[in-house]
Amino acid sequence: MAGWRPAPTAVAVALLLAGCTSGSDDEPDADGKPSRTATASPSLSTPPVSEPYTLAEDRAPRTRAEALAFVRDLDVRPDYFGSGFRKREPYESDPAQWAVLGQDCLWRREALPDTVLASLTRSFELPERDGKGPVYVSLTVTVHRDAVSARRDMAGALESALRCPEQRLNATDRVRGLYSQIDAYTDARSAITEDDLTETGEWLTDGGKAHPFDWYMFRVGPVTVAATARQGAGRSETEEDTITAGVAKGVAFVAADIDRLGGTGDTGATGDPTQTEGAEQ
Repeated sequence: MAGWRPAPTAVAVALLLAGCTSGSDDEPDADGKPSRTATASPSLSTPPVSEPYTLAEDRAPRTRAEALAFVRDLDVRPDYFGSGFRKREPYESDPAQWAVLGQDCLWRREALPDTVLASLTRSFELPERDGKGPVYVSLTVTVHRDAVSARRDMAGALESALRCPEQRLNATDRVRGLYSQIDAYTDARSAITEDDLTETGEWLTDGGKAHPFDWYMFRVGPVTVAATARQGAGRSETEEDTITAGVAKGVAFVAADIDRLGGTGDTGATGDPTQTEGAEQ
């Protein structure tokens, strides 16, 4: 089996540069740091923020209906991941299900547990061109009932790589040699979200050669944003690193939009403490 493929330095740089709540509307504060009061959509070229993206629980969706509206309203653009990406069919998953890694190390889609309100996966691809294989990206936004549930999901994702260093994605695709690292914003290092997980390994399909596989998972309050990237053949190591960094940026852009919605209060939550979830199920 091929050796461990460490996450390139480009990814760490991407996580810093992707800190972007707005763009030109960000005004520096008295200390010369970007403010967090802007309400525009994430920009692709703004400087890093000084604090992590977050979503207060009292501003987060409270019911399944609100959570569904929230994940659908998030704008996930193909160019978040780099030039040339486009939507892939089928584009969206069933938001009443999410991916679960079984004891047999096979990924399956199952009904949402009580701790999850909605989970929507969107699929993208960079088509094959000039002898370079396609790149497949799947991005999932999951709304948990609270931040504790989201943190447990992060911990479970880290444990899955230890439990199943080789995982089957479906009947033909698998990943192996997985290496994971999880960090919290308070761990004395620069970050853009409250917790983040990075995972690298190798992707194989139909018994072919191994190619890069990357997985990112960010926590923004009770919401997690995760993305996987599977790269086809034909790219140099530098080109592979560029793709990897681009996908990391894409996840950060979505985290920025969640933070923005939390700042404006426009998350779908009604603010009505008397509303019960059973009314809209």
